[in-house]
Amino acid sequence: MPRSRSSSRSSISDRADGPIIRVRGLVTRLGGRVLHDQLDLDVRRGEVLGVVGGSGSGKSVLLRTIIGLMRPAAGTIEVFGEDLQTQSEQRRRQIEARWGVLFQDGALFSSMTVAQNIAVPLHEQLALRAPLIDEIAALKVGLVGLPREAAAKHPAELSGGMRKRAGLARALALDPQLLFLDEPTAGLDPIGAAAFDALIRDLRMALGLTVFMVTHDLDSLVAICDRIAVLVDKRLRIGTMAELLRDPDPWIQAYFRGPRGRAAITERAAGRSDG
Repeated sequence: MPRSRSSSRSSISDRADGPIIRVRGLVTRLGGRVLHDQLDLDVRRGEVLGVVGGSGSGKSVLLRTIIGLMRPAAGTIEVFGEDLQTQSEQRRRQIEARWGVLFQDGALFSSMTVAQNIAVPLHEQLALRAPLIDEIAALKVGLVGLPREAAAKHPAELSGGMRKRAGLARALALDPQLLFLDEPTAGLDPIGAAAFDALIRDLRMALGLTVFMVTHDLDSLVAICDRIAVLVDKRLRIGTMAELLRDPDPWIQAYFRGPRGRAAITERAAGRSDG
């Protein structure tokens, strides 16, 4: 019989009143350089948290460390109330089935069609018959706004924006509660980036997702993020846009009050008043 998702999830303790991600005292090193030093982070359930910082500050490294692709030098990382570093391989796979990841380049398998890419986590995590997997893949294709015929295409046959959506469809294959996005609008033109922001906002509302998003896109921060975490001096300063605009840190002021920051905030304010 197919292994049910509900039984897998119920075996994992989950403190509903706590943060969905809890990081304490994180230290990471890359090439002998310390990127994060005693970094703390709480990601609230149901929020979209944007993570920004200067070039080389370790934004993507933070994401990769949380999901286990990099090992920290020190500190603890809890997701769904579980300390990831103390779990057995089987337990960790159960936890990982509850999140999805979209990497900057989509990380699609070039030799597989879009539908086959979406099916990869389904084959890895669930014992389902082929017709049901095909049905789920088709559903995810439609969910992210791709045309039905995209399912049979290979990544090289898709535009950059369509590849992003195909990668997102695979990230959503297992109906995750938590979604990690690494520079999701990088390489997209302004129209495509705005459409992707709108898609994330709609999916967050429809599916009840929590979103951890690494980005440099000021428009995305203003349009869809509830809070913003800024990597400064190897630690995070977290707040709403309004709170960060009052932060005296020079980098934060330069980032959010520079020409592009002012333009994004002004445009968002104008959009709200028009609505």
